[in-house]
Amino acid sequence: MKPSIKDVAKVAGVSATTVSRVLNNRGYISKETKRKVYAAIEGVEYYPNDIARALLSNKTNLIGLIFPMINNPFHVELISYIETILSEKGFKVLLCNSMNNPKKEQDYLTMLRRNQVDGIIVGTHNDNIPDYNISGLPVVAIDRYLGENVVTVSCDNYAGGRLAVESLLEKGCKNILCIRGNSKLKLPANKRSQAYIDIMNENNLKVNIAEVEFIKSIEEKFELVKEIILANKDIDGVFAGDDLLASMVLNICENQGIDVPNDLKVIGFDGASQTLVYLPKLTTIKQPIKKIAEVSVDKLIRKINGEEVDNEIGLPVVLHKGKTI
Repeated sequence: MKPSIKDVAKVAGVSATTVSRVLNNRGYISKETKRKVYAAIEGVEYYPNDIARALLSNKTNLIGLIFPMINNPFHVELISYIETILSEKGFKVLLCNSMNNPKKEQDYLTMLRRNQVDGIIVGTHNDNIPDYNISGLPVVAIDRYLGENVVTVSCDNYAGGRLAVESLLEKGCKNILCIRGNSKLKLPANKRSQAYIDIMNENNLKVNIAEVEFIKSIEEKFELVKEIILANKDIDGVFAGDDLLASMVLNICENQGIDVPNDLKVIGFDGASQTLVYLPKLTTIKQPIKKIAEVSVDKLIRKINGEEVDNEIGLPVVLHKGKTI
């Protein structure tokens, strides 16, 4: 027969009410009493009923994470930090991989609401998902604008864009191509290409931007980037909007016999640890991924607790000096 809270109380030598207070962290309980209760829980292998506890406290200690591609090195590192920080604060996560599909994202949002998560951290890039703004749930968006009721957290994308383009100019580039995602989406990351436009105009240089849709598969993106590179034979520099695009450019250059950095200089954006392990030569703008995770979790918990929280869209970036420029 499955052990009950009364069995725990009997072994610990306390009342069932005291065990309940320990489990729900209510009222003052001495360290010695807590030690006895936790030892008894382990001894009888009692697993508290999370559903009942949620009904009692109106909290599930569950956080939903919705991300577009959990195999992207940037997202892998970001999710890892978020999960670790939430775990340290007593939360568990439900990770949803939307695969850049708006319908899957909407379905996951509905599922998370039905499972009564305490809040959501979202890092997807789809538009026209209005439910975030009206869900009634605390939501924090990473590098995405979702509405006035949703807090946004991101790095200083504009400063990062300027740093990338200025680095190419310092290396002698004059004909720089910017490869970016869909400009119609409301993303703080759009400021990366805006910085590119501003600097090129300041230096009376030609603005040359190519867009690659977020929702395309990796294979489709690669073929599109290949077409873009082969159609721009006169360029001497590439500012890629993220490291995935930058890695594709490097792959294409190697296959086409284009010497990087002598014939073409390439700089990316993100700087995830996994990327720099496999592509140590890549020059890129490194986001403060751990800090983004820390700020996102902090703001979400504060929203859960009913506090007023502002956007944080200026976290500092740095240049990772590789060998591709």
